[in-house]
Amino acid sequence: MKQKKLIIFMPSIEGGGVEKNLFIISNYLTSKINDISLITISNKYKKKFNKEIRFISLKSNFWDSVGRRKKFLLSLCLLIIEILKDRKILVLCFQGNIYCTLLCKIFGIKIIVRSNSAPEGWSQGIIKHYFFKTIFKFADKIIVNSYEFKKRFKNKFNLEAVCIYNPLNKDEIIKKSKIQSNIKFNKRKLNIINIGRYTDQKDHMTLLRAINLIKNKINFRLLIVGKGIKKNNLINYINSNNLKQNVQLINFTRNPFNLMRSSDLFILTSLYEGLPNVLLEALTLKKFIISTDCPTGPKEILLNGKAGNLFRLGDYKTLSKLIIKYKKNRNKELKQIELGYKNLDRFDFDKNLKKYFMLIKEFLY
Repeated sequence: MKQKKLIIFMPSIEGGGVEKNLFIISNYLTSKINDISLITISNKYKKKFNKEIRFISLKSNFWDSVGRRKKFLLSLCLLIIEILKDRKILVLCFQGNIYCTLLCKIFGIKIIVRSNSAPEGWSQGIIKHYFFKTIFKFADKIIVNSYEFKKRFKNKFNLEAVCIYNPLNKDEIIKKSKIQSNIKFNKRKLNIINIGRYTDQKDHMTLLRAINLIKNKINFRLLIVGKGIKKNNLINYINSNNLKQNVQLINFTRNPFNLMRSSDLFILTSLYEGLPNVLLEALTLKKFIISTDCPTGPKEILLNGKAGNLFRLGDYKTLSKLIIKYKKNRNKELKQIELGYKNLDRFDFDKNLKKYFMLIKEFLY
């Protein structure tokens, strides 16, 4: 029987953790599947993909600058065109899951949905909950990236999902971390780092409020690496609380690993996640982690707090105390770091990529 074409659906590529997995998974699948296409409106990331992947996009770069909803609509139009050309396709959806699932079911197309972040981030309210629960039933398979996420999916929507961890390439992270950075670090200070988009989800204000409480208690420097619509809010808080000597905002970089390697402490303050890549990367570079116990991922990665510290969402006072505690006892935290590092085998690059292929293979014929 002839193999179906695989179409990967990702309307808006923005450079975050989801995109890292998109690049890795897509490029790996080219070695296993003959015909792969990518539908996206984000042309600027084309070089990140294997040349064997056919780009289905709009020619003008103008569309790169439009909002996400418009990109969804344009990408759905491109998908309809592809379906009308050939019904023998399988769709792997990374984004716009509801719209894409609905469209595929209308045309009788098989679809595998990859849900990237916990339902708390996108299904609040009775109407949204009912809408998502109803549409997700039509997906042929749902992939989530943590077991806690899988449980929440079952409890919230009464739907079964398959857990496949994000594939972690430790060798590449370590290699890139050794490339020198132009940013200098002072070893006499506690060097703290946070990496994430400037959005409500990442809740950088909790981090800044915690830092503001301890600015006169310990000698530290905080780097926040990212980009996003909330940048001015962060700048205003930094300026109004005289934190410019302690805090530096750094534009998103494709290689944050050298900065992470030179830092002492990684902090995550997210309100929700799926399986945060940054925590896996920090453990790969043997950094101590303090993270919110948000849904989902941090608790699973940090072994319920045995491989790092967890605190409640928005609790900046506890976060400030945990930072001071780490500063005073940093040599005693080495056992936690080693425990986290040893347990990274769960996220092995090859093991989890094979799981993706084996699942997709079921629907290709």
